Amino acid sequence: MTHHNDSSHVGVDLRSSAPLIEARRITRRDAQRGQVLLQPTNFALHAGQRVVLTGPSGSGKSVFLRALALLDPLDGGMLHWHGQPIASARIPHYRRHIAYVRQRPALIDGTVEDNLRYPFSLAAYRDAAFDAARVRALFDAAGRGTGFLARETSELSGGEAQIVALVRVLQLDPEALLLDEPTASLDPESAREVETLITQWFEHERAARATVWVSHDPAQAQRVGERHITMRAGALDEPAATHATMGALR
Repeated sequence: MTHHNDSSHVGVDLRSSAPLIEARRITRRDAQRGQVLLQPTNFALHAGQRVVLTGPSGSGKSVFLRALALLDPLDGGMLHWHGQPIASARIPHYRRHIAYVRQRPALIDGTVEDNLRYPFSLAAYRDAAFDAARVRALFDAAGRGTGFLARETSELSGGEAQIVALVRVLQLDPEALLLDEPTASLDPESAREVETLITQWFEHERAARATVWVSHDPAQAQRVGERHITMRAGALDEPAATHATMGALR
């Protein structure tokens, strides 16, 4: 499958200094209770960054990630992608490049290969085709060899299911992964396999890719991120020194 790393989809030069994603005072509220879930939030994610987001349960980390992925409607503010606001008609295209990965993967019945072919049946991917060689290389990186494509998803362990879900996303060449505690329910060995797969994907084209990883594990946070942000009560808290350092690196 051809990797599309040009900027034609947004009409800007990816080599510019514009953030990959920029949130400008985005907010989310609980429509039923009126509770503020995400305070007006500014956030910029540049290509080449690995961000780790930590914080107590219920502090709004998943709400923030889903807002960045435009999976839930914003109640205020705006997202920009490569310096351009995202029109409603472009949201499916945006989600193709900014991929949200949930803690517990949702797989369809059938084989691993059935799950990997599924995205190409959707309109958003009609210009792409399933690439078996690419998929095999991704599975090799995760320590899953010949025969794995034929496995039934009902027989997979939690770690194997998460690897399938990740490969299903990675084969589509996203620009950024928004990872919502993808290893929280996995054993340590499976968690490291997932980390390895994501790290290899990131390093393959580091200058054009980024990750935001929610984690409750301090040791994992040190392994998978260089920019550390904490969320408390729906508000981001980033040490000024960290933010300044990341700005100097860009």
